[in-house]
Amino acid sequence: MKIISQNTAFGGMQGVYSHRSDACKCDMTFAVFVPPQAVSEPCPVLWFLSGLTCTHQNVMDKGEYRRLAAELGLVIVCPDTSPRGDDVADEATNWQMGKGAGFYLDATQQPWAENYQMYTYITQELPALIGEHFRVDMSRQGIFGHSMGGHGAMTIALKNPDRFKSCSAFAPIVEPTTADWSAPALEKYLGSDQSTWRPYDACALVKDGAHFPEFLLDQGKADNFLDSGLRPWLFEQAIEGKDIALTLRLHERYDHSYFFISTFMDDHLRWHAERLA
Repeated sequence: MKIISQNTAFGGMQGVYSHRSDACKCDMTFAVFVPPQAVSEPCPVLWFLSGLTCTHQNVMDKGEYRRLAAELGLVIVCPDTSPRGDDVADEATNWQMGKGAGFYLDATQQPWAENYQMYTYITQELPALIGEHFRVDMSRQGIFGHSMGGHGAMTIALKNPDRFKSCSAFAPIVEPTTADWSAPALEKYLGSDQSTWRPYDACALVKDGAHFPEFLLDQGKADNFLDSGLRPWLFEQAIEGKDIALTLRLHERYDHSYFFISTFMDDHLRWHAERLA
């Protein structure tokens, strides 16, 4: 693991690191904020998964999480959204596919399968690295994200309910198998058999029997992608009659940007901290 940068903030340490990924077969970069409490005791881990076109950098620069994470004693891990490198497959003119658009899945189709193993990376390889190099309590993990990352957080939590104690999302793609900005990517990554898409769709997972105790979702009502790509009401419908609690908050005038995310970041951090205590 290489240290790219380390900066003191609110008594803790914001670091950026890189390592050679066996899963993605390339160098991967990620950010970790370690709160001051980690000097004396292992701290719970909260994973933030970013959205389309983003890297680890977006939420690190604009998410405004460090002050409260330091107060609450939360380690914040911000992975990249896809594999990177000159030899990694990409569609340079398509922001919904390839680099910056890994969708947190394990691709099975060529040329994507060679590097796009983001589900394995997020759930196995990177957690092992975090557990080895940082003072963390891996028995207390939460996960959240934005847009494509909200989709990733929800599907990963639903498939790993014994690992994660909390899950929330900002403007998640709750049904990517039918959303106009994700279905084409799923077909390219996973093939034309749509049954293989269902493990990467929160609504489908719930319908197929997956369970997670509760979710917090925040959604801006002025979001340009609300009706065509996000559609949180579909998840509301999917969990009807299921033993799954949902807090869905719709906010007037808020859009899809990090202005929206940073506004409600404190709410999410406090919500996770209560469940990771």
